[in-house]
Amino acid sequence: MLEETDNNDNDGRLIYTVSQISAEIKLILEESYPCVWVQGEISNFKFYNSGYMYFSVKDANAHIKAVMFQNVNVGLTFAPQDGMKVLVYGRVSAYPKYGDYQIIVNHMERYGKGELYDAHEKLKKKLDEEGLFDKSVKKTIPNIVNKIGVVTSQDGAVLHDILRVIDNLKIGVEVLICPARVQRKAAEKEIPRAIKYLNDNYKDLDVLLIGRGGGSIEDLWAFNTEVVARAIFNSKIPTVSCVGHEVDFTIADFVADMRAPTASAAAEMVLRQKNFISCQVEQLKCSLKDSTDIIFNRNLQNFERLKSSRSLQRPHLIYEDKISYVDDMSERLKNNVERFFETKFEKLKNISHKLNILSPLSVLERGFSICFNGDNKIVKNSKDVKQGDIVNVKLASGGFNAEIKSYD
Repeated sequence: MLEETDNNDNDGRLIYTVSQISAEIKLILEESYPCVWVQGEISNFKFYNSGYMYFSVKDANAHIKAVMFQNVNVGLTFAPQDGMKVLVYGRVSAYPKYGDYQIIVNHMERYGKGELYDAHEKLKKKLDEEGLFDKSVKKTIPNIVNKIGVVTSQDGAVLHDILRVIDNLKIGVEVLICPARVQRKAAEKEIPRAIKYLNDNYKDLDVLLIGRGGGSIEDLWAFNTEVVARAIFNSKIPTVSCVGHEVDFTIADFVADMRAPTASAAAEMVLRQKNFISCQVEQLKCSLKDSTDIIFNRNLQNFERLKSSRSLQRPHLIYEDKISYVDDMSERLKNNVERFFETKFEKLKNISHKLNILSPLSVLERGFSICFNGDNKIVKNSKDVKQGDIVNVKLASGGFNAEIKSYD
């Protein structure tokens, strides 16, 4: 029974705290359902690093939260997953802090595969046999992506994550958002409609990102439907699925041209090459700037050195130095010319002296004379003249004519 509090109002009513009521509910549930078997499908399964498993067991009309502790789940012979039909055995309890009730599972076993799982597998097999999953039909994502289309909820975390990645990369990418609901029945119509709209009206898009955040198998179910799968397959624009979290796989992932584990990863994957090239361009720009700065600073230093040089500070000294150099060259040229002529003059004197020695005139100076006949030929032999001939005698100074009277 509930314990009374000390707080009574004026009408004599007993007042209880929320904690008291929650504790009493927990006690009633545990006493009423100490050991129960519950059948249903696993939904929203999560396995934490602590070793605890948290999930819901559901049917068409309701669901109950469940927890399975590490010391119990280590004995499982299968890996639980969303959509799997199971039998769980445990006690019904409550979590007083939030007022939630749950099953603390002590044992779990398979009980069929579940209706959603069966539907998923049948459609997957059908589309696979039709060739929608073949690698040969998948379109190549362009290396350089400049314009991205996004099909997702305009209020979801997916859009925020994609835009955040693009904004952080700062590589000039245009984003076109086509909002669509991404769960429940409405999503089965809006997602294909958005894909077709972008294909019909924005053929210049490089890639389409299609997805939503994580959730239960029911939340992701629109991406397991045939109409969405065929819309993705028929897209002329290359598609990337980014549905749920890394561990979530949907039929959309198999049909799309590329699958990304998360929305952020999708944006990073399609922009990886452009970001790489952009980084290289930035590095080259920095390298070019550094090289330019080095050259500029080196030339600036040379300029400063030249600006403070003696030639620019006192330019007239250049003229003076050159004048002195010209004067020196002129003097050297003059001396060389004089020496040249002196040498030649000495040689000329020597030659003249030799010629003078060999000249007939020098012989005449010693008292000799030359005799020419009437034909003005030198008489070398007495036989060249005869008595009565007139000859001309040449002396060192002057000369005379003589008649031959006799000769030997």
